[in-house]
Amino acid sequence: MSPVGTNILIMDQAGIGPRVAEARKLAGLTQDGLALLVPCSKSLVSQVERGRKAVTPWFVAAVARALRVDVTELTGQPYRGSTRHTDRVHASIPAIRIALNYWDVPPDPEIVPRDLAGLGQDVRKVAALLDKINYVELGKCLPGLIEEMCVVLHDSEGAKRRTLAEMLMHAFVAAKSVAYRLGYVDLTSVAVGRAAQAARETDNPELLAYVAEERSQVFFASAAYRAGLTYLDRAHQRYDSLISAREPGLAIAGSMHLRSAILAARQHPRGADAWEHLGRAREYAARIGRDTNHYGLAFGPSNVRIHEIAAAIELEDPDEATRRNEGFRPPRNLTPERSSHHYIDLARVQLMAGDPDRALESLNRADRLSPQHTVYHPMVRETVNSLLRSYARIPETLRSLARRIQMTRPV
Repeated sequence: MSPVGTNILIMDQAGIGPRVAEARKLAGLTQDGLALLVPCSKSLVSQVERGRKAVTPWFVAAVARALRVDVTELTGQPYRGSTRHTDRVHASIPAIRIALNYWDVPPDPEIVPRDLAGLGQDVRKVAALLDKINYVELGKCLPGLIEEMCVVLHDSEGAKRRTLAEMLMHAFVAAKSVAYRLGYVDLTSVAVGRAAQAARETDNPELLAYVAEERSQVFFASAAYRAGLTYLDRAHQRYDSLISAREPGLAIAGSMHLRSAILAARQHPRGADAWEHLGRAREYAARIGRDTNHYGLAFGPSNVRIHEIAAAIELEDPDEATRRNEGFRPPRNLTPERSSHHYIDLARVQLMAGDPDRALESLNRADRLSPQHTVYHPMVRETVNSLLRSYARIPETLRSLARRIQMTRPV
């Protein structure tokens, strides 16, 4: 009998592979049949289902379309905790759902709302928490802040109403980001819709373009990559000429090209389009000449480089990803979320190259930069699952990360 307090590792149950197998069987398909629909080799389907090969976002999206299921049914999101402590990151979701209804239905507040200065201070606090990806603290302040600002909005007009609308837009974008990262696809769509409504109230083309950029995450969440590309192409046509005179507008347009690049990379036949979008983003970054953070968007030469590496990974070209990563390290002034995401991607390419030690080192670095972002990222779970199979003797840092993402259980 195992001693009390020890842990055993759960691998197959924690990965996407077993969920693919279950969904395939429910659809009445063989591995050959699913491979024909994806399309891919039967060997790839078999290796994924047995947990022998880490999946890519492209494969998950293709399988979801073939089996007519939501992507989250395959990724297993949202990842709920088994105790109140481990589940606390999800505690705010019901309150956020309710708060998003107050845009056109004014709440009946229990307190007297603060003035614009006090509300603005909390909006800035939300932006800082979003950069750090602190879901727990965001959840504590977002619902009440949205409700309070909606009360003020319904009694405001003119310049004050436009100011409130912009502040609410940022709060709605924060709610969208929490929902997106935690895997609540329906809530992601609702939150970004509210952000678009608020942006229209401001009558500011820059903010409309910014929300268009943010809305692209809905297409990532639902794996509607082709539709997302069409949407962003139209957004460029509509807004680029209106916003390109100022640095914030250039950053928004450049960020849209970065989003398009990853969408195109996940549509493998459109891989060449990914590099074209990255080229355009590089031009915008060169015009700005430095890393910037406008409206919470990290854009500049560093983020373009990060997306070049990410695009090569999505296109399953580890050699190109490694080449583009040579000599690069995210600068300290980059947001923890961006830097963490880079190291999560880097771990994937290092695993593809057969270097589990460096992949684990990259995951640990991502975890130090942004623990909550790392723990709730689907590709981290897939990488951890593959790493667990790579070691005869599992390193303690890997065991600790597996425990935190609940790939272990006490016995």
